[in-house]
Amino acid sequence: MKQAVQGTTPAAPYSPGIVATGATVWVSGQGPLRDGRVVSGTIEEETQLTLENVAAVLAAAGATPADVVRVGVYLQELDDFAAMNAVYERFFRAAGGPDVPLPARTTIGADLLGIKVEIDCVAVVSDEG
Repeated sequence: MKQAVQGTTPAAPYSPGIVATGATVWVSGQGPLRDGRVVSGTIEEETQLTLENVAAVLAAAGATPADVVRVGVYLQELDDFAAMNAVYERFFRAAGGPDVPLPARTTIGADLLGIKVEIDCVAVVSDEG
């Protein structure tokens, strides 16, 4: 179960806070890799592939992107924020629908080697199922 906590008004697609109950899965930082190899592309392409990799780890744990309560996004170039954010928002809105709160999120500039984006997250594994 997860419920958004407002407190402030976000300027992007995230919830200011989340109250969650249940077992958790902590997803290590994922990048734009396929079969262990970096797949370079635009920030939009790398973000999409990275989120697909996050979803694959979540599925292996019995969770979905709709179960995510917190996300960390690491960007090689903070100028890529708007483009990453558009892909991120489509991904999480499609996963949860209008009634599921978006995860809490932090975005950080990072000195990533050979990739434009890395994403980690925490999800609550649903008891339903």
